[in-house]
Amino acid sequence: MEKIIDESQQGSSLSLENNEKNGRKLYIESYGCQMNFSDSEIVASILAKEGFNTTQDLNDADLVLVNTCSIREKAEQTVRKRLEKFNAVKRTRPNMKVGVLGCMAERLKSKFLEEEKIVDMVVGPDAYKDLPNLIQEIDEGRNAVNVILSKDETYGDVAPVRLNTNGVSAFVSITRGCDNMCTFCVVPFTRGRERSRDPQSILEEVNDLWDRGFKEITLLGQNVDSYLWYGGGLKKDFDKATDMQKATSVNFAGLLELVAQAQPKMRIRFSTSNPQDMTLDVIEAMAKYRNICKYIHLPVQSGSNRILKAMNRLHTREEYFELIDNIKKLIPDCAISQDMITGFPTETEEDHRDTLSLMEYVKYDFGFMFAYSERPGTLAERKMKDDIPEETKKRRLTEIIYLQQKHSFYRTQQHVGKTEEILIEGTSKKSDAHWMGRNSQNTVAVFPKEHYKVGDFVNVKINECTSATLIGEAVGYSENN
Repeated sequence: MEKIIDESQQGSSLSLENNEKNGRKLYIESYGCQMNFSDSEIVASILAKEGFNTTQDLNDADLVLVNTCSIREKAEQTVRKRLEKFNAVKRTRPNMKVGVLGCMAERLKSKFLEEEKIVDMVVGPDAYKDLPNLIQEIDEGRNAVNVILSKDETYGDVAPVRLNTNGVSAFVSITRGCDNMCTFCVVPFTRGRERSRDPQSILEEVNDLWDRGFKEITLLGQNVDSYLWYGGGLKKDFDKATDMQKATSVNFAGLLELVAQAQPKMRIRFSTSNPQDMTLDVIEAMAKYRNICKYIHLPVQSGSNRILKAMNRLHTREEYFELIDNIKKLIPDCAISQDMITGFPTETEEDHRDTLSLMEYVKYDFGFMFAYSERPGTLAERKMKDDIPEETKKRRLTEIIYLQQKHSFYRTQQHVGKTEEILIEGTSKKSDAHWMGRNSQNTVAVFPKEHYKVGDFVNVKINECTSATLIGEAVGYSENN
């Protein structure tokens, strides 16, 4: 759950400007976190060179791909229903091929291919460059599978196609995999060991995005603070690096500085952070550069030291408070959001109260809160009994959500009366006469359109707010425009 899952984006099909030379149609749907949506862009880029244009009409597709997520049971159930739908279409179009990509691929490959026979192809997150060979296999009537996890694949040499983008914000992948064996999480088993991408390839992608008109990027990884480039290889092997490799290595704070210096007018965000890996030099880099947004997504998962230990989170409640204190000291206006799991095995009422008291201490700007859902293949599923009754989970989750809503309103109120820089992303969902955008703290703001346009940096006087939205009026362009 170390990843933000935007419910409004689930199941989005991707579309791209067509190449007249391409004769085949690709329909690709994405589920899960930002990492999966970023991976779909990489897949579309690889297949564009193999003669595929994207389509948003399922009935028009030669190849249907679904990029899957194993984080929550709901996501898996949704994907299964979609595969049933795809196979219903396939009965009338027998030449259409269906493939599963991403995090469900490795765990369910035999079910999908052999037992249920619902797909032609299963491709893991590190095998996308093998897609041309796998597609040739299914074109010739054979099932195809590649779920081998790589120790070095970062897709740093694939320029992602930007699909369904607002033309303003883009994701830039900097790491793949994860070494943190949190007991509730399946990511290390579905995405493999942690490796970082060459900083030069990251800078080239960022510079290219700026040249194409993008104004904001999010550096993306399962655990961005763990970024470490020393010429290639797994992070866990860094102690075997040469003295020269160690001396010239780049950590996450160093990468942040390189990107901030490369494009001083481009907004920089990052996700997701892990409390055990976030170091003081990252916070210092954020404080130093105006274009690094004052926002940190800092999942805590529980406020109880006993539960944190059971989750194999390598930080304590007290260490988390120290990190929060350092952030607030160096960046007083920094917004912080959380991930929280309630109802983890053996959680008591005292543990739950510890979570509520931690939330009172931090007063998060917003959060992503879930009742514990046992995921197959995780350490918790293998070693712990899911022993908290559903009604108890629901009650505790309701209490957490109520407290978060109270804190969200408290935080948005602090912006009222201020004039803040907003990057316009598009038209407000509730009014065609208003723009919506975000401030540095990632809070949504809406204001009358007037003569401004998408992609403008605008100073907005905040007049009122809800618990999630700032409401104001533009008072001119910002100096960043």
